[in-house]
Amino acid sequence: MIGDEAAAIAHPGGPPVWLVLRAMRDTHPLIAREGWLHVGLAIVAAGLATRFLHWGALPFWAIAVFVVQFFRDPHRAVTQAADVVLAAADGRVVVVGRAHDPWLDRDALKISVFMNVFNVHSNRSPLSGEVRQAWYHRGRFLNAALDKASVENERNALWLRTPRGDDVTCVQIAGLIARRVLCYAQEGERLRVGERYGFIRFGSRVDIYLHPDARARVSVGEKVDAGITILADLPASA
Repeated sequence: MIGDEAAAIAHPGGPPVWLVLRAMRDTHPLIAREGWLHVGLAIVAAGLATRFLHWGALPFWAIAVFVVQFFRDPHRAVTQAADVVLAAADGRVVVVGRAHDPWLDRDALKISVFMNVFNVHSNRSPLSGEVRQAWYHRGRFLNAALDKASVENERNALWLRTPRGDDVTCVQIAGLIARRVLCYAQEGERLRVGERYGFIRFGSRVDIYLHPDARARVSVGEKVDAGITILADLPASA
């Protein structure tokens, strides 16, 4: 830890609450803590099935393996580069193009990444910046690969502003199977690029809205990794 975080921990009064929460969400084993209950129940069910059903327990173990792989959350060596936007989610790019940013009411470059049930579902900050505002909306659970999922499904949006003044909107969207969008970032908090800030349970999507002069570095159909793949270059000036 460096800077104000190290100072906060060294303070005799103890670290502030926000720092404790950040440490909790950044430090976890290979299985995301959001899945501990699901993984535990799946393994217990498979164990009981093995005791009473013997070979008939194989489907239960298959389900347990699926649950474990869904909630896996491997460490990432985050890409460090100036004036770029990284993928906030693992998955496949389904949208790259001009669009209206409904959260900041502006023209924007929109890049959307669809996560299927075999992708890692932790979400990471696409850049370093301050959370200026956060919005949560209840909604439907349409297939997240559809464009209308951006405006009709359950979703949580963050307005991020970089130190030089770039505004980026990052939107977590629930999918056909997903029923819970989890976001831990709060207004006024400063996120580091690649920092884990949320999770979406099962198939879902993340939309990124950028300044219209940003230059996309991915295309539709391309596979991306959160915190690693560069989605776009920010414009020369904010």
